[in-house]
Amino acid sequence: MRVLFACDAGPEVGGGHVMRCLTLAGALQARGLSCAFLGPPTVASLLDAFAPDMPRQPAAGTAPEALVAAIKAGPTPDLLVTDHYGFSADHDEALGDLPTLALDDLGTQRYADIVVNPGLTFESGHYDGLVPSARQVLLGPKYALVRPEFGALRPATLARRAMESPPARLLVSIGLGDLNGMTAWVLDTLAPMTGGLIVDVVLGSAAPSLPQVRAMAERHAALKLHIDSRDMAALMAAADISVGAGGSSAWERCVLGLPSVCLWLADNQRDNSFALEAAGAAIAIHGYPDQEEADELRRRFGCLLTDAGLRSTMSRAAAALCDGRGAERIADTVLAVLS
Repeated sequence: MRVLFACDAGPEVGGGHVMRCLTLAGALQARGLSCAFLGPPTVASLLDAFAPDMPRQPAAGTAPEALVAAIKAGPTPDLLVTDHYGFSADHDEALGDLPTLALDDLGTQRYADIVVNPGLTFESGHYDGLVPSARQVLLGPKYALVRPEFGALRPATLARRAMESPPARLLVSIGLGDLNGMTAWVLDTLAPMTGGLIVDVVLGSAAPSLPQVRAMAERHAALKLHIDSRDMAALMAAADISVGAGGSSAWERCVLGLPSVCLWLADNQRDNSFALEAAGAAIAIHGYPDQEEADELRRRFGCLLTDAGLRSTMSRAAAALCDGRGAERIADTVLAVLS
């Protein structure tokens, strides 16, 4: 069986869609399915960095219309996986009766056989009537797509966090795309508070903050710059606290129980970020580079840095939400539906 992935990527949306699709592709390949990606330039650059052997099918761009045209022009897959906020029921209908799995964080109308939404804010029955074709609706963090290396490090990392040692290492990872240059803003904002920490910073090779952060790293030996890192699980496991984005990386932090300030950078991240905070699993802040938000970031980060009880409670709450086995559960559902 052949599975084709159609996902979005670029400076405005980052690389999270591609990365979680690669996670699902790995689980499907382990079960004997063949996978390929539509490969417009922004997607192809991520595949080159993180999955150079992944087969690709040509596509002119990441606009939904371009992806639909590329799907129709190529060999018909047994299953199409879409991970793109621009995809709508109209695009689904344009593909006819092609079996589809929709990775959907927004709770919108679709025509798909399987819908996966790992968010905390959607209850059973939300998709009733919105996705009349659905044979399976998979909701909640147990279906979050987290790479297997995070789960492999989970037991030892949670055991270390239970020791409640003072924080020594901070991870700053706002996404490979570094939307609006937020990484440099975070580092500048927190610089007066991080003098005693090793600071690991993760950026993509095209990130707008990269020149500024590289200059910072040359001046400060405790700032470690990681470009297009393939070792995110190890970096998160080594970190004691984190500042990260409110997208799919939030589930990676949960798997490893990493106490975090979660910056929501777009409206589609807001509700889930605050739901994480309500569950005690993160601190949610609007990632907007102005003085008011800078003051809020320093205040809330300071609480995380100095309050051992808060870190311990947050670590346990985060780990309880997501165990990192979502890809396995989705892959098993795919096999059951396709059979």
